[in-house]
Amino acid sequence: MVQSNTTIDEQLRPFPDHTQLPESDGTFVKNFQEHPQSILLTDSIEPVLQELHPDNRYAIGQDCGIYWRETNPPEKGAEAPDWFYVPDVPPRLDGQIRRSYVLWREYITPLIALEFASGTGAEERDRTPLQAVDGTVQKPGKFWVYEKIIRIPYYGIFMINTGELEVYHWEDGTYERLSPNERNHYPINPMNVELGVWQGTYLGLAEQPWLRWWDREGNLLLTGKERAAYAEAQAQQEQQKRQQLVAQLKALTPEQLEELGIDPGLLD
Repeated sequence: MVQSNTTIDEQLRPFPDHTQLPESDGTFVKNFQEHPQSILLTDSIEPVLQELHPDNRYAIGQDCGIYWRETNPPEKGAEAPDWFYVPDVPPRLDGQIRRSYVLWREYITPLIALEFASGTGAEERDRTPLQAVDGTVQKPGKFWVYEKIIRIPYYGIFMINTGELEVYHWEDGTYERLSPNERNHYPINPMNVELGVWQGTYLGLAEQPWLRWWDREGNLLLTGKERAAYAEAQAQQEQQKRQQLVAQLKALTPEQLEELGIDPGLLD
């Protein structure tokens, strides 16, 4: 009988959790737009997620690992989407900030994963399956992992240089590429939003394409700063309307104001 070198303790060792796995694979961010793009998506979708999750049970990952198998080194068993959203999970675990998302600990699959491709998008479309070459298990392609293992319902590839967007929906075991609607947006029905490309400036960067959210009626979802600016503009418009109305009323005689039931003293 061939005896295993694996001890009983090793056989019973529990799978690691997010505190025991690397939070980064050590690679560089590919371009200066990635982090602002992630912030833009997170900031603008927050009010929608608050409505969907009044109990605050959701998590957003930004360039953070999704661990789907245990490997050595550990990071070979993870993919790190540039942005992803998981519904119905706590934002923290045991009071600790999440370092990664570990599927064998939580089981709930992210609803959507987005990749911001700097080059041709070949890495993001890589369908290479899990396989052994010369006895060594090779890391599978990102697209294959999302489609065949994690099975993320929505997968988007945003080409930063060209502003092109591809969105895939998981159906019957495979990804089907979606066609945009009449607004050139992609409905993400479980989130009650649409995903599309917006041309503009953000965080001081020159005008360029950005990945953004819209509501189901096609209204752009604003960031906190944009919402504040919009509210200020609305307040200024209301103030101008009041000032114009007061000026028109002051042009009337006391008798005309009395007929309207307006006290002239209130106009001072």
